[in-house]
Amino acid sequence: MKLTHSFVTPAPAEEVWEALLDPERVAPCLPGATLTSVDGKTFGGEVKVKIGPVQLLYRGSGEFVEIDPVLRRAVLKAAGKDTRGNGTASALVTFQVGDTVEVETNLSVTGRPAQLGRGLIAEVSGKLVAQFAECLASTLGSVDPDEVAQQQHLRVVPDEPIDLIDTAGVPVLKRVLPIAAVVLAVVLFVVLRRRRQR
Repeated sequence: MKLTHSFVTPAPAEEVWEALLDPERVAPCLPGATLTSVDGKTFGGEVKVKIGPVQLLYRGSGEFVEIDPVLRRAVLKAAGKDTRGNGTASALVTFQVGDTVEVETNLSVTGRPAQLGRGLIAEVSGKLVAQFAECLASTLGSVDPDEVAQQQHLRVVPDEPIDLIDTAGVPVLKRVLPIAAVVLAVVLFVVLRRRRQR
């Protein structure tokens, strides 16, 4: 599944470019994410995802496979697996920094999140990118990168999980309510029928 997003560069392009190449600086702006290791261009981490009452914990790694400082363009490859075996996620993310940050993601998801469908995943990812951009704007230029790195380095307590249902909001309710109404109608029909048979 291909997803495309963009947001206005919240600081000078060179500063944003340098921040996006530094997992320790951007990890605090990624909802549900915890950085567990950094080694050059590779890093490890965890992401907590919540779908209604179900909570998933993905563990995986990422690597910058291409970095072009002239074009300020980079390609990041990442993959993770749910610790309970409920699915996998992998992504090839290309971003380029100019007056806007253009992000293109080739995403592959299996398991429970895949059941949400392309439309809902696109809605959720769009809102998460907007949250990320807002957080990035608030931190760039106002925080010492060394201080961020020190606070973030090998953090073992994961952030609060990304609640996909809450993040999507009203669009999810529009999809869920008709299904819930049908289920309720079936349940009422079965209950009433049993009562009549008594």
